[in-house]
Amino acid sequence: MGKLIIRFIISFVFCLSSVVPLHLTNTTYAQQKPIPSYAKWGRLALTKTQEKYPNAQIIDYLHIGRKKGNQTSTERFKFWLKDRREFGVFVNIEFNNKTEKVINVTFKETPK
Repeated sequence: MGKLIIRFIISFVFCLSSVVPLHLTNTTYAQQKPIPSYAKWGRLALTKTQEKYPNAQIIDYLHIGRKKGNQTSTERFKFWLKDRREFGVFVNIEFNNKTEKVINVTFKETPK
């Protein structure tokens, strides 16, 4: 009787070990993308644009790039807004390279 129980336990463990790897091979994992370095500035640009144009809906945005200087850098974005009209807004955020303290935020509207 004892040998029968041992065989059952061994068979049971063997069955489990053959099922678990099969299950794990079919698992799909979401690929995580790294957070871009401009994400912080993009959130700030979005907030400042919403403050300046509170009635406008932001339809789209583009990160244009960073203009790096010795002391300061400027992160540049373009937002596409819709209010009574559709128009673009260039948003530039100038900040101190060492402290990342914002020095200036500028807006320039464009029809395209």
